[in-house]
Amino acid sequence: MWHTLSCRTSVDRLASSCKKKARSNEEPILPNHQEKPPRIAASSYLNAAPLIWSFTHGSRVGQVNLIDAVPSQCGEMLARAQVEAALVPAIEYQRIPEVLIAADVCVGSRQKAGSVILVVRSPTLRGVRRVALDQSSRTSAALLQIIFREFLGFEPEWTTAAPDLHEILEENDGLLIIGDPALTFKRNNLLVFDLADLWRQHTGLGFVFALWMIREGASARAQAIDFAAARDEGLEQSEEIISFYERQLKLPRPVLRAYLAENICFSLDDDLQAGLDLYYRLAKKHGIIPEVKPLKTV
Repeated sequence: MWHTLSCRTSVDRLASSCKKKARSNEEPILPNHQEKPPRIAASSYLNAAPLIWSFTHGSRVGQVNLIDAVPSQCGEMLARAQVEAALVPAIEYQRIPEVLIAADVCVGSRQKAGSVILVVRSPTLRGVRRVALDQSSRTSAALLQIIFREFLGFEPEWTTAAPDLHEILEENDGLLIIGDPALTFKRNNLLVFDLADLWRQHTGLGFVFALWMIREGASARAQAIDFAAARDEGLEQSEEIISFYERQLKLPRPVLRAYLAENICFSLDDDLQAGLDLYYRLAKKHGIIPEVKPLKTV
């Protein structure tokens, strides 16, 4: 079984806020004619904050029952019909049957993501023989496998991540880290490769890490959620988001502002769509997914 990194502690207060809302909405006392709020899931990593801020702090508070979970767990909950919609690693669209995506919304990067990194002890990628994967995001793990197989022409041994990140690097040549732990990881005397940057170097395209996905059998209320408008409200409140994460991540405001404005993008434009299409084709080529199904939007 894959294990996620236990160092994901940087957004405890936002996670607690999401969970309190989830608990308060799980069994609301409603008139018979009213539906319960749709259950949706998303990570509280900074790279997802503009997409969920409207639901946790903005005009959509109370409209959904938001469950906080790492990206891979969001995919599992959606696949098991435990939630009606979730912000899910992009690769899972090809694995989960009968799901749709929210139009024009994503977590992607056109250049460097900053929070999806391969940390290595070797002076070059060619010297990497054993890599520990953080399976919090299966998209990033699959992307790294594609980079080695398709672009570098060899494949290291893959292992799972243990609790202590620096201890991992004593036993492996490399370590894949995603999300807030990647932003705060101490990189002293280590070589760091940004996976979105590696993808851009080899393909000339942007990369999509996550998408809002909705079950085809979801309630009308769930399918009516305007994830694009929620994103727009979150981006309008970026300074408030930065203030919140400045306290949690202990990073300077200019770093957080640049991350949200320059590293991460939240709209699925033509460049990102082309990158996503190529990613799916290469995932099939290398046996990571059995087939490529076309994207269907709500």
